[in-house]
Amino acid sequence: MHSQQELARFREIIRLLGKNINFFDKFGASCCGISASQWQVIWEIGSAGEISLNEVAALLNLDSSTMSRAINNLAAQDVVQRQTDPVDRRYVKIHLTPKGMDFYRRMEEMIERYYGTVLYSIPADKRNQVTESLELLLKALQENKCC
Repeated sequence: MHSQQELARFREIIRLLGKNINFFDKFGASCCGISASQWQVIWEIGSAGEISLNEVAALLNLDSSTMSRAINNLAAQDVVQRQTDPVDRRYVKIHLTPKGMDFYRRMEEMIERYYGTVLYSIPADKRNQVTESLELLLKALQENKCC
């Protein structure tokens, strides 16, 4: 069993990790002139190449109506494009436009630079240990949903 002190320390580290990652999303988004939520949507679509609205919503833990509004806003800015599947007209594919791909490439560069700096600020002999620990943490978080 864990002690209260151990749990409090763990909880605080998780809180600070989330805060720092959210700060980077907001900072990165502001550099690109988009919102943090748009940053996340563009990232997921760019990473997938082509994806459905429901798949993006699930990845970001959002409901379909919220995601639909976000996609509509990005489409109005010529960042994403919707395409109805010719085989199943209920399925709408979403992909980045050339403008969206430009955002995505800039995001990739920023993320690579930032996380590279973070990784290389960790002593070389501890990097693998940190990565393995983060993998364990991610697995535990995915297996133990809060609600």
